[in-house]
Amino acid sequence: MTRPSAIVTGASRGIGRATALELAARGLDLGLLGRRTPALDETAELVRERGARAEIARCDVADASALEGAVVALLARLGTPSVVVNNAGTIDRGPKVHETALESWDYVLAVNLRAPFVLTRALLPAMLAAGRGRFIHVASVSSTIASPEAASYAASKWGLLGFSKSLAEELRGTGLLSIAVLPGSVDTDMLKQSSFAPAMTPTEVASLIGYYALEAPPACNGAAVEMFG
Repeated sequence: MTRPSAIVTGASRGIGRATALELAARGLDLGLLGRRTPALDETAELVRERGARAEIARCDVADASALEGAVVALLARLGTPSVVVNNAGTIDRGPKVHETALESWDYVLAVNLRAPFVLTRALLPAMLAAGRGRFIHVASVSSTIASPEAASYAASKWGLLGFSKSLAEELRGTGLLSIAVLPGSVDTDMLKQSSFAPAMTPTEVASLIGYYALEAPPACNGAAVEMFG
């Protein structure tokens, strides 16, 4: 019998790695998307130690063509996923709006907002045909508040929340769900660039993602779940 599978972006570290391990422990095989780094291989080994299969697809999610190619490869290896976690994220912290380079703005939105759209669009035909599956989008409390000197990050996360809710309405009656998780300050490398103290761990966020990915009732479609620690 084929085991259910999940695809997780940004799986090399932080919330992405913790989520991959959470889902592996819950009996899912993993498709791990991330840059070509030793950390991604380490995540794969940790997944395998939990008795799950781990397939790696290396790409920069900001490269739409590379991301689409990674989807084709993972579908061939693992079949149609039951869970998709749009987790990969980046931030340019510090510049005010008038100091933000266009290239920086575009890259942050490419990773945080366009990549979830590209990945979701590429997977939807197979998942709609299967009549099942859940998209979990890792947004941020910055999806709902101001983030001065990180406007590109806030814009991308507000956009991701809007994307998740709009997708949820399109998915009504299909057996598929779209849910956003909005963590606050998580103890990750990204937070170390800021003045914020960590209020939660990646494992705690992954536990919530695991619940909404596998256990939450279908009525949670379109939910935006905040975590403040």
